[in-house]
Amino acid sequence: MISNEVYEKLERVINPTHDIKLFSGRSNPKLAQEIAEALGTSVGPMIIKDFADGEIYVQVKDSVRGDDVFIVQPLCKPVNQNLMELLIIIDAFKRASAKTITAVIPYYGYARQDRKTSGREAITAKLVADLLTTAGCTRVLAVDLHSGQIQGFFNILVDHIFATSILVKYIKGLNLDMDECVAVSPDTGGVQRTRHFAKDLGCPLAIIDKRRDKHNEAIANCVIGDVKGKNCLMFDDIIDTAGSITEAAKLLKKEGAKDIYVCAIHPVFSGPAVQRLTDAPIKEVIVTNTIPLDTEKLPEKIKQLSVANLLGQAISRIHDDESISSLFGFEKEMKV
Repeated sequence: MISNEVYEKLERVINPTHDIKLFSGRSNPKLAQEIAEALGTSVGPMIIKDFADGEIYVQVKDSVRGDDVFIVQPLCKPVNQNLMELLIIIDAFKRASAKTITAVIPYYGYARQDRKTSGREAITAKLVADLLTTAGCTRVLAVDLHSGQIQGFFNILVDHIFATSILVKYIKGLNLDMDECVAVSPDTGGVQRTRHFAKDLGCPLAIIDKRRDKHNEAIANCVIGDVKGKNCLMFDDIIDTAGSITEAAKLLKKEGAKDIYVCAIHPVFSGPAVQRLTDAPIKEVIVTNTIPLDTEKLPEKIKQLSVANLLGQAISRIHDDESISSLFGFEKEMKV
């Protein structure tokens, strides 16, 4: 997604921008602090607390009248509380007369229900988009949406950025021989994402044929592509219960794969996920910090990388009315 040359620019010191008003909900304050450090600013003061019955109280402590406000709040678990908290924060800034309100949502919850696959189902990705707009959000900055079509669910501006190169840079740092590697999509739905991943690494592509009869239950049937004697680099956007990934890893081993590395943007890690990843024939699991993890309790094979510089660069460009797509080289790719 992001060229290595462009990614190197992300790591430069971003010029201090003191007039950016950055705030954070309670879902990932550590990431918000890292973004503030990248921007050369600080996280603004705000009171967020719960009433005895569970209702959420929000008060902004600084004047934001006429300012560009950025609110960092991934919609991770507890997703319903974090979503409601974000809506209330947005409402508080709207009533405080902020000029623009950008919801920085590193992980967009409810994204997997983006269409009806059977009768009488809800499309929650659209519902959340409507809720954010109604609350007063004027722009959304999201990282690796589960499907690109979610951008079309909004009637406000959406900046969709990609953290793929953060993972690519880490993999390249392992000094693996790319002639002996293959990028693997854990299902047919993730082929496009994995194809970009394979292109950035310069290795071939393989696909796991997967059947899902129930929610959070998947069966890996066969491998399309040559993985025998290869280091397999599986790439996905989300690891939830880790059922799909671990079953795919077992199948790859059965097909003669060498070492298996799993890369994912969003470590949801529900229920038995961490234990499954620990027990699976996987050498390393590389994820980002779009969702907070208790790293002290994680097994050594799980590595978490920061997206703070990437988000800081995007926030800076939004504030300064600069191109976001040029950050990823999209204009260059689109030229005929």
